[in-house]
Amino acid sequence: MKTCLIVEDSGVIRRVERRMMEELGYTVDEAEDGQVALDRCAGGMPAVILLDWVMPGMDGMSFLRALRATPDGGGPRVIFCTSLTDMASVTEAAAAGADEFVMKPFDRETLAVKLATVGAP
Repeated sequence: MKTCLIVEDSGVIRRVERRMMEELGYTVDEAEDGQVALDRCAGGMPAVILLDWVMPGMDGMSFLRALRATPDGGGPRVIFCTSLTDMASVTEAAAAGADEFVMKPFDRETLAVKLATVGAP
């Protein structure tokens, strides 16, 4: 099943990303921070996670590390959606288990390419 969890503190960005993912045929759930996202994943792992890096509470890196440490946490394809461009951040996220990165702002076509790159359903 094509499921997606959007982990993003901005309600506006969540709505935009939701619309793009639904147009790509995904069923979408949302979380406003990493802890809420972990709770959602405990109820069932999504196929894809669009993950913001900078969030209050549990940030994207903390969420990613916690996710990958859980049973079945290696399954979701995680795409960091961020404005961070420094190589150290990209390297850190890749080492923690990020599958791909997309720079904000992005459009549906760019997102579709990233999904195909990671082999998302």
